[in-house]
Amino acid sequence: MVRFVVIGAGPAGVQAATLAARLGAEVTVVEREILGGAANLWDCIPSKAMIATGGYVSLARRAAGMGLAAMEPAVDLAALRARIGAVEEHLRASVASLLRDQGVRVIAGTGRLKGPHEVVAETDRGLEELPADAVLLATGSRPRVPEWAEPDGVRVLTTRQAYPPPELPRHMVVIGSGVTGVEFVHLFRSFGAAVTLIVSRQQVLPQKDPEVAAALEDDFLRTGVRLFKGARAVGIERDGDGDGVVVRCDDGRSAAGSHALLAIGSLPNSESLGLEAAGIEADSAGHVPVNHHCQTAVGHIYAAGDLSGKLPLASVASMQGRKVAEHVMGLHSRQHRHLDYEKAASAIFTEPEIADVGLAEAEAFAIGRKIRVTKVPFAANARALIDGDPRGFVKIVSDPATGVVLGGSIVGRGAAELISVLALAVTAHLKVSDIVESLLVHPALAEALADAAE
Repeated sequence: MVRFVVIGAGPAGVQAATLAARLGAEVTVVEREILGGAANLWDCIPSKAMIATGGYVSLARRAAGMGLAAMEPAVDLAALRARIGAVEEHLRASVASLLRDQGVRVIAGTGRLKGPHEVVAETDRGLEELPADAVLLATGSRPRVPEWAEPDGVRVLTTRQAYPPPELPRHMVVIGSGVTGVEFVHLFRSFGAAVTLIVSRQQVLPQKDPEVAAALEDDFLRTGVRLFKGARAVGIERDGDGDGVVVRCDDGRSAAGSHALLAIGSLPNSESLGLEAAGIEADSAGHVPVNHHCQTAVGHIYAAGDLSGKLPLASVASMQGRKVAEHVMGLHSRQHRHLDYEKAASAIFTEPEIADVGLAEAEAFAIGRKIRVTKVPFAANARALIDGDPRGFVKIVSDPATGVVLGGSIVGRGAAELISVLALAVTAHLKVSDIVESLLVHPALAEALADAAE
């Protein structure tokens, strides 16, 4: 029987552990913080829970446009905190139940490599040595804190200190305009706070399609968000009264607010893993390099999730975990499809939502690839008009010669759900004609996919 030890019980670790156990492995999971993963249950899930609450607030404010009396709901911070806690606990308990039902042994403690075939778990009861035929390192990541910032959990917050914050901010200064930063901008703006966003480059979401980023910027400006473009934060100070903050930027500008939020990426949890004892080296960013099987430089030791330096998405981590379990149990010798990171769908839960998959228009132009780009606005979609939210568009990128769908972007309500259709098309090499000829529901937002494909 294969002895498989997993360090870290986030999406990658849990998926690998449960599948390997079903395939006959003897599996032990070592987790030091929370079953389900800290980055998942202390970052992703609570942020989406707060965004969902903000979505209801936004809907209520638009009630007048739906034939209802105008209303202005208030956020109950205590109730919100209780709701987030309940969601986290439900998911944690579900993970614990899943691991237990699959016969996975769970050790609460900190795991590290003692050698190529041995893991040491440090627990409240002392050290336990775990012999292993295969090991998965899936220890996740933590919010990055720059040297010039000192989070205090009161006025200067990391992302994990903002789910929710100790008090609702009057004016939040968000530092960082990537995915996490823009989600917080939307979140706090929907709660009624003034928001200033520090944008180190010339557009928000610098890694996304410029047209997509521009649509979000337009909505931010429409709702009163202040954008400091081309400004890099270099310091945070408390104001003279002590009840506010001032964020200093490298171009001489400064942004004053009641609170500041650091949303400038994450760091992999690769310290104290005992990598050297097993003959593994982390890269300069702290990630553990892996091949297409998620193997490290030592073949029976794997790394997945945020630690691997691939796309920092829970969906990607889960699929990596699945592929690791298959490889550990020898299924790669049969029909086995490698994980293609370029075909991973992603979403940003702003308002409007943003989602994309596959090849982007700007990326195709940069590499000189010929493409066909078709685009349809939701303003032409009956369901969007019925719902009172016709913002955004569907854009599909396809091969002009074959019609195969190469990628797409969606900006608008329900984008995170709608992108699944395009993700399936990209993964299965479907053609635009396959989408056009599908008999879809009317009225539905999904009709915009068929319209764009045509």
